[in-house]
Amino acid sequence: MKFDELLMIPGPVQVHSRILNAMARPLIGHRTPEFSEIMKRCTEGLRELFGTKEDVYIITGSGTAGMEAAISTFSSVKKIACIDNGKFGDRLCRIASRYTEVDELRFEWGKSIELDKVEKSLEEGSEAVAFVHNETSTGILNPAEEIARLAKKYSALVIMDGITSVGGDEVKMDEWGIDVAIVGSQKCLGIPPGLAAVAVGEKAWEFYNERAPFYLDLSAYKKKLKDWQTPYTPAVPFFVALDEAIKMIQEEGLERRIERHRTFSRAVREWAIKAGLELFPELNEYSNYSNTVTAIKMPAEITDSELRGTLKKEYGITISGGQERLKGKIFRIGTMGNIGKREVLSTLAAVEDVLTRKGAAIPALNAAVEILQNL
Repeated sequence: MKFDELLMIPGPVQVHSRILNAMARPLIGHRTPEFSEIMKRCTEGLRELFGTKEDVYIITGSGTAGMEAAISTFSSVKKIACIDNGKFGDRLCRIASRYTEVDELRFEWGKSIELDKVEKSLEEGSEAVAFVHNETSTGILNPAEEIARLAKKYSALVIMDGITSVGGDEVKMDEWGIDVAIVGSQKCLGIPPGLAAVAVGEKAWEFYNERAPFYLDLSAYKKKLKDWQTPYTPAVPFFVALDEAIKMIQEEGLERRIERHRTFSRAVREWAIKAGLELFPELNEYSNYSNTVTAIKMPAEITDSELRGTLKKEYGITISGGQERLKGKIFRIGTMGNIGKREVLSTLAAVEDVLTRKGAAIPALNAAVEILQNL
């Protein structure tokens, strides 16, 4: 029997039919007033999601393109402190190392960061800090506000990867003191992969590097934003998709959307604990569990291929495994974008079925039902 596919990974996410239908509209020219209106709505909508009044530049490219644009454009620093407690923190370090000296603040993946080590790097001359807000590879939410506060104490530039938090969790760029922040289209925004957006505060331009890569040099995007245009040919259907996605977010209300994401992740965590499973990340007083993906240790009674392979074959549901050094050690359930409790409960019921057959968990679905029943 063929089942409809259900994508419950931390991006790309399920795409709502409204967004798919918007993308199917006839193409328009990108140097037209119609496109400029779309660009304006997208930019202004993204400002709300970033929690900023500053410029937001939309790039045709993946989230990694946004990361490299942010790092390279503002890499005129002697040294940058890069925080790595997961795969995407590691990626930030690797990108930054191409442009300037890097102080790699590495923590075991799944462990909370230590703020005293961040401050020590700043004391010793780091002029910028780059970090991932929501590290989906390990399911941990890093302390953005506290990191930014430390950086401001030393007048350092703050670059935040908000690729999997913007639009699904609280992000207050201006209030927290974040100078540069990034989002990717295929995460909490709920559209296909293909766009990245970088929000940039005025202070960041003090660190401008004119030798940034041609296509990713944000000064070109800054210049064209005055006309609500992009400097190079954009992926027009993705801008149309983003326009529709932002309308949907505004209809739902940002606060309600954030609360929905938090409720979904809380339901998954509560189910996991009651099922006898162990959450992966280890928290300290500053960190928290991710509100868009839940990372769970793989039980000894089952392998990664048995769990995820059976889910895919029997239920048509895809969840994520661990990446790199965490391969086979954890599994991850994404709860981001335009999904509802039906998708969450269907996924948990299927995971529970596979695990209980192997004696790797006990039935606990009611724990999630109780949390989700009022949504």
